[in-house]
Amino acid sequence: MKWQRVNNALLLLPALLFLLLIPGLGLGLAILESIRSDEAFTLQHYQELFGHKRFLSSVLYSFTVTMISTVLSLVIGLGIVKGFAPLLKNNKYKLLVWIPMLFPHFVWGYLVYLLLSQSGLFSNLLSLAGLLGERSQFPILVQDTGGIGIILTYVWKEVPFVTLMLLPVYATFSKEYNEVASVLGATRFKAFWAAEWPFIFPVLIETGAILFAFIFTAFEVPQLLGVTSPQMLAIVAYDWFYSGNWSDRPLAFASLVFVGIIIGLFMWFLLYFMNKKRMNITKGIGH
Repeated sequence: MKWQRVNNALLLLPALLFLLLIPGLGLGLAILESIRSDEAFTLQHYQELFGHKRFLSSVLYSFTVTMISTVLSLVIGLGIVKGFAPLLKNNKYKLLVWIPMLFPHFVWGYLVYLLLSQSGLFSNLLSLAGLLGERSQFPILVQDTGGIGIILTYVWKEVPFVTLMLLPVYATFSKEYNEVASVLGATRFKAFWAAEWPFIFPVLIETGAILFAFIFTAFEVPQLLGVTSPQMLAIVAYDWFYSGNWSDRPLAFASLVFVGIIIGLFMWFLLYFMNKKRMNITKGIGH
């Protein structure tokens, strides 16, 4: 038994070394740079960061864009899986839904730009059809202050990921739960809430947490489709790091370290809570 534990530990050793040497070393150096000033350790950079209007507006803007993108992706993905679950068992229909997963986010961001910019395909088609007098009359959907282009890109890209996460739940879900709820007089919504929701809720929360953490710290799509103000957090950190002003560089490290720690703690708490809830459901303790 003792040897088995040692063997398991040795099997995990390569992964642990990778985490310690690559992400761990980078995180350690970033923390060191964020608290160092003239060979002394200080929290001055964090105090300056929390008083910086650009950082605070960036956090609010990033949170808004991320929440909208995440919620829309979850709702649309759930609707597709619930409405087309029988069809999605067929591989050719799965492929149609999962095609966006084959390409990087930057590719889909560039595609959104080509389609929805004022000089893009849709504006040209509307102009040729006589529905627009000039292409400048086409609504600004990319490189806009509201982040519409960024949101559209992430929704388009992440909906297939949501369906991928939810399909196994519906593949193993028994229709008997819905039938029992219907026999007891439950409406369609109540049957969904009582029979399906307890099983898909943990998956939705975990999937949403993954999407939130990724979108909140993403760089390439906001860089392509964003504007100079307001900006997503990763763009602000990038500008501080490469601004040429050495006094801004610790702010870049501090902002990324702060956000990384907050997201890490939030993810740990969320996954712990969801695993506990899932165990309660499987044991029949309650929803």
